[in-house]
Amino acid sequence: MQTYVALLYSIILGEGRRVVMSDLKAMAEGLGLNNPRTLVATGNLVFETQETEIAALEQRLEAAFVKTFGRHVDIIVRRAGDWLTLAAGNPFPTESLAAADQVAVRVMRKPVAAEAIAALQAYVGRDEKMLAVGGDIWIFFSREPPNSRLLAATSHKRLGIGTSRNWNTVRKLAEMVAG
Repeated sequence: MQTYVALLYSIILGEGRRVVMSDLKAMAEGLGLNNPRTLVATGNLVFETQETEIAALEQRLEAAFVKTFGRHVDIIVRRAGDWLTLAAGNPFPTESLAAADQVAVRVMRKPVAAEAIAALQAYVGRDEKMLAVGGDIWIFFSREPPNSRLLAATSHKRLGIGTSRNWNTVRKLAEMVAG
């Protein structure tokens, strides 16, 4: 058995409707995934199944999501070992200790191209930092994330399919898959 982490891009189904994590777990069980569990109510799922190609798992989960919830949501899957590597690769350890909610990683379905990373540099604000590690984008935000131009610049349209998680979530998911 292999452990996987699945990240939903969005859990908002429409006006006033959000995915309930118990329903997400039930969907995973319906797919035959073992020991599905969630972390906080933001679309983080950990499960076990036979070693499977990542793209095939993403497609299965996305199709089941549409069938269960009536809406397409991009879902990014990583093997447990790859998630642990992502967490260990946090380029902002000092900032993460001081302000874990200000450090985030945009986990990408496909590695971000070097030219896209170069273009993002123009959006890095004073007191912000950004680094690409393993095809994902790590950001340390200043105290005003809603005002960050960098946040808006990391959209699907610009970079491709991805979803962001703060350091607290990354660390807790790493603990879930390591234990």
